[in-house]
Amino acid sequence: MYDVVIIGAGVTGAAVAWKLAEYDIKTCVIEKCSDVCEGTSKANSAIIHAGYDAAVGSLKAKLNVRGNEMMDKLCEDLDIPFKRIGSLVVCIHKEALPGLKELYDRGVKNGVKGLKLLSKEEALLTEPNLSDDTEGALFAPSAGIICPFELNIAMAEVAAMNGTEFKLNTEVKDIKKDADGSFRIITDTGELRARYVVNAAGVYADVIHNMVSAQKNHITQRRGDYCLLDKQAGGHVSHVIFPQPTDLGKGVLVAPTVHGNLIVGPTAIDIEDKEGTATTAEGIGELTQKAGSHVKSIPMNKVITSFSGLRAHEDNNDFIIEEVSDAPGFIDCAGIESPGLSSCPAIGEEVCDILKKLMNLKKKENVITKRKGVRRTEGLSAEEMNALIKENPAYGNVICRCESITEGEIIDAIHRPLGAKTLDGIKRRTRAGMGRCQAGFCMPRTMEILSRELGMSYEDITKSGGSSNIVLERTKEEAER
Repeated sequence: MYDVVIIGAGVTGAAVAWKLAEYDIKTCVIEKCSDVCEGTSKANSAIIHAGYDAAVGSLKAKLNVRGNEMMDKLCEDLDIPFKRIGSLVVCIHKEALPGLKELYDRGVKNGVKGLKLLSKEEALLTEPNLSDDTEGALFAPSAGIICPFELNIAMAEVAAMNGTEFKLNTEVKDIKKDADGSFRIITDTGELRARYVVNAAGVYADVIHNMVSAQKNHITQRRGDYCLLDKQAGGHVSHVIFPQPTDLGKGVLVAPTVHGNLIVGPTAIDIEDKEGTATTAEGIGELTQKAGSHVKSIPMNKVITSFSGLRAHEDNNDFIIEEVSDAPGFIDCAGIESPGLSSCPAIGEEVCDILKKLMNLKKKENVITKRKGVRRTEGLSAEEMNALIKENPAYGNVICRCESITEGEIIDAIHRPLGAKTLDGIKRRTRAGMGRCQAGFCMPRTMEILSRELGMSYEDITKSGGSSNIVLERTKEEAER
């Protein structure tokens, strides 16, 4: 019997676990994938939004602004790269300029600080590569860029360090309410019981909700295609650049990443398939055309990879964070699309506040609030690097040439709390395989380290769990039989 079971180990579930870990309760996180950060949280814009876009009075507005305010301390405590570079919403039609003023007014009402309307001349002086058609822009200095993988993983690690259990490769099949008011959670690996359940299942949040409630929810999967450009293109813009938003979202942005690349995206295409993350030529073509309307000369010949993610769009266009009226003790955390990443620490607080009222939670005497990320070699001086190699020679063995990731960093990623067990797990914790060659050089060497450190056969190593095996058989041994 757990006090709380959280379904989903994306950034929302991890944020709830991170906050609940401060309290003296028994908590478990269930995740159907082989690692945390396997859904929407791994495929998004990596933006911390300022908070001017959401409707005044909405949960999105409230939690976006609060989450944004929390980011500096959170990222310092959890050793996560975060930069407040500011954002520009660019207007390219003179008749649409009143729309910028509407965004400005909405942002002020939402509590966003420092907003400023820029003239055409001011906007082009701020960002020389804006479209020549620029008529003005809304500047939001509190917007920023972050590594979404590290944010998700860090919050989950801190929760685990404080005693939260994580059950990966565990898919919820049904949920039953027992006579004593507790829940039986039936999974493909067995049954769990919980006094309270938090539904943080992303695009599956409607499926999980509908297991316990007669009042049905509906989530639309909204696919967004992205292109990631080489670091040679990373300086093309120095702020997050948005077009004016539409009913389908904030539009195709162009932004630097915290690691020095340039990201372009997303599109907004509603689909039926909850696993439909394949990119299409049409989607990439639309992305390229739309991005080029407000930022000129984007070097799309520097694209090193494309990918897509699914946003969990709720019909009423707002977050749902509440106890379900006909299933007491079941807390929905649904419809967490953009600005979900920006809002996640505040979402953790919001869910925690609900549970505090229901459970009379008591704080632990000793809580781990800080963690150090994977020990990095990037940015070390020659003297510091030599000292580190002397301490541990594995840091002198470069595995990923594109990102200069060493064997020591990969070993650290494997053996830390909730350590990596797949190639994507290594990639998201260290960036090995994220560079120009997209693991073309380093994958065999990373597999060798995984095999050695975890005692896995090469046939059992996967890209991202499940059936994504890299090696299917040993051809030399087969030929010798």
